[in-house]
Amino acid sequence: MSTAATTIAEWSSTISITDIPEGVLTDAKLHVLDTLGCGLAAHAGGIATEGRSTMAELGGEPQATVIGSDQRLPAANAAFANAMLCHGLDFDDTHSESVSHVSTVICPAALAAAEQVGANGRDTLAAIVAGNEVVCRIGMAAPGAFHARGFHPTAICGVFGGVAAIGRITGADAATTTSALGIAGSFAGGLFAYLADGTPTKPMHTGWAAHGAHLASRLAAHGAHGPQTVLEGKFGLYHAFLAAEEGEIDIAGQLEDLGSRWETPRIAYKPFPVCHFMHGSLGATAEAAAGRTFSADEIDDVLVTVPAAGVSLVLEPAEQKRAPRSEYEGKFSLQYSVASMLVRGHVAVGDFTGGAITDPAVLAVAAKVGYETRAYPTYPQAFPGGVVVSLADGSSFEADFPYQKGGPENPLSADEVRSKFRENAGLALADHAVEALEDAILGLEEHDDIAAALAPIALCEAVPA
Repeated sequence: MSTAATTIAEWSSTISITDIPEGVLTDAKLHVLDTLGCGLAAHAGGIATEGRSTMAELGGEPQATVIGSDQRLPAANAAFANAMLCHGLDFDDTHSESVSHVSTVICPAALAAAEQVGANGRDTLAAIVAGNEVVCRIGMAAPGAFHARGFHPTAICGVFGGVAAIGRITGADAATTTSALGIAGSFAGGLFAYLADGTPTKPMHTGWAAHGAHLASRLAAHGAHGPQTVLEGKFGLYHAFLAAEEGEIDIAGQLEDLGSRWETPRIAYKPFPVCHFMHGSLGATAEAAAGRTFSADEIDDVLVTVPAAGVSLVLEPAEQKRAPRSEYEGKFSLQYSVASMLVRGHVAVGDFTGGAITDPAVLAVAAKVGYETRAYPTYPQAFPGGVVVSLADGSSFEADFPYQKGGPENPLSADEVRSKFRENAGLALADHAVEALEDAILGLEEHDDIAAALAPIALCEAVPA
């Protein structure tokens, strides 16, 4: 019987680096670099380190490298710790149409598996691309639908991509990978409940997906079986999470061109460490302000525009969003972030500390931010948005971004991605270690020892207490 799971397994278990266009491989390596940089920056700020502490406490066989630690951990536990760190700042990439943070699950899961079994860089890179493509397509079959029901597609779709990547690295055959995918469906989860009070549970979703992918893969390797219709079946993923009837979600259509259409180049980088739904309006604000900064007295009113799907994530409840109760809640407040751009001239990692989110100058402007929704034709392929700023002197300025900066239609250059990595990684590593890690990842296919390539991420000089 041919199902979505068997299609994924047959393709991902046999993919070779020679099957992948050079440009796709280059994009994949840049995304690995970006992801590790985000994890190193989180480590430097002491953010999302609880997963690392918990996994270190559990101990076990030293199979894989952990960001910011000289203690190697079992592969599944290292994947959890690293994935949580890499998503801690919400600075990592997103595939727009699937609304999934792809690399923060796939990279930690794949790299830990590669260290565990001694895979070479060529197979590891091919596996990462395979994992990316699977996450994107499972989410693209129902764009925005998981969000609408309060589920986090990063975790729900990510665990399946993790299984595809790990299966390729460990040499699992298609039947074993199919079973692992079936098992992974029972590990899928992740709630947006954190939006109610700004608690940072979201980074745990990526950790759990990466960890679950390892467990599902090992269970299948030991002979455990999972349902082949885990995605499209009567009681499969889309029915359970979206109440979709059998056949209502066209996952088969998303999978039919695996290996000819590539979504990896469409995974969007973040220039700002905030929810991607805010990037269109933030980019528009930066462009319209043109480097100028303003006091609250100079600003009369600010109106942002976003797709309707983003309102519950980044604009409502408005009273709470205008005065974030936690650093993490600030990352999901378009009011606060636009105000930071107007008052400070930037939205950066340092703008989401305890002192920064209570800055009265920024909060005074945040209180003046209203919003409208717009049916952007570029959504959900992009995260569009706009802004109109009305000044007290009667003048105004505005801009609109149908495609957010960092997406494929409005891309960051390779140099800009590397610059972002260096800035993030430099918060935790000495210059020579930053350079060594960058060289290793951008030449990943040339490495036979993944542990040696990743060695710099354990060399952090400023370890938080």
